[in-house]
Amino acid sequence: MTLSRRTRRIVVAVVAAVVVVLLAGLALAGNFLVDFALNPHAEFSMASTMRAGNVDGLDYAEAPKLDEAYADEAASWFDAERESVSHTADDGTELLGWHLPGAEGGAYADGHTWAVVCHGYIGKPADMAKYAYHFSQLGMDVLMPAARGHERNEDAGLIQMGWGDARDLVGWVSDIVAADPDAKILLFGTSMGGAEVMMASGMDGLADNVRLIVEDCGYTSVWDEFELQLGNVFGLPSFPILNAADLACQLRAGYTFEAASAVESLRSASVPMLFIHGDADTFVPFSMLDECFDACASAVKEKLVVKGAGHGLSASTDPTLYWGTVDAFVADNL
Repeated sequence: MTLSRRTRRIVVAVVAAVVVVLLAGLALAGNFLVDFALNPHAEFSMASTMRAGNVDGLDYAEAPKLDEAYADEAASWFDAERESVSHTADDGTELLGWHLPGAEGGAYADGHTWAVVCHGYIGKPADMAKYAYHFSQLGMDVLMPAARGHERNEDAGLIQMGWGDARDLVGWVSDIVAADPDAKILLFGTSMGGAEVMMASGMDGLADNVRLIVEDCGYTSVWDEFELQLGNVFGLPSFPILNAADLACQLRAGYTFEAASAVESLRSASVPMLFIHGDADTFVPFSMLDECFDACASAVKEKLVVKGAGHGLSASTDPTLYWGTVDAFVADNL
C-alpha cells in the first residue's frame, strides 16, 4: 500500500511532534534531577529526602557510635576555636572555610604541618569536627573548606559533587603553600569529601607539599553514584533520564557526571594514599573501594576495611582500628 503525499506529511508531522514531546519531557526530567541533586535551594531535593530518612543505606540512628563522647568534645572545640578564612577561586568566586589551630605539644606541632579536611554531600565542615580535632591534637593546623552549594558557600553555584571542589581544593592548598613554602599537607575527606580528595590527587597544579591523602568511603564517579541513587530513590533505570540530566548538568554546572571521576584522576596520582571503607556500606557501595584502590597509580597505597561499618561510620564503629591505621600511615608518609 502506498501512502498519499498528504498522508505521509501527516505521519511525519505526528512523528516529529512525538519526538519533540519526548525530547521536551527528557529535558524537563534532566533539569528536575539536576535541581533535585545539585540545587541547594530546591524545594524538593535529595537533601530533604535524606534528612527524612527515605534513602537506603543511611541507617545512622541504629548504627554503633563508640566515639560519641569524643565527637561531642570535638564539636565544642570546633565551636570555640574556629576562625573564618577565605579563598578566591580561579573563577573569581570567594569561598569560605574554617581554620583551627594545632594543639601545642603534639607530635606534628612544628608550625608547618596541615590537615585539610573535606566534608560530605549536603554536609558542612562542623560535621567533620571529630576528624579535625584528632589532627589538631596531633599538633596540625586544620583547614576545613565548605564545598560549593553547602553551608557558607551555599550561594556559590550548584553542588559540584567533589569535581569542582577538587579544583578549589588545589587552590586552597596553593594558599597554604604561598604563606608557608615549607608546609607539609595531609588531605582528608569522607564520602563526597573522599571523592574530592581522590579527584584532586591526579589534578595538575596540586602542590608537592601534599605528602599524603586519606579518603573514607568516596565514590568512583558521580555517574556511578547517581545511577545507584536514581534506582534507590525513584526506582528508575539510568537510560535515558540520567543521560538527560548529565547534559543539563554540563550546561548548568559546567561538568558532566562521567567526567567527574575519582577513578580516572587516581590513574594519575603519585601521592601516598590510604583508602577506607566500611563493608556494610550500601549508600556508596563497598565494591567501590577496590575500584578506586586498583585504579590508584601511587607507589604507596593502603586500604582499610572496617567490618560492619555503614556509610561514613567507620571511625564510629571501630575507632581504635580506624585511628591506629590512619596515624600509622601518617607517621610513615608525612
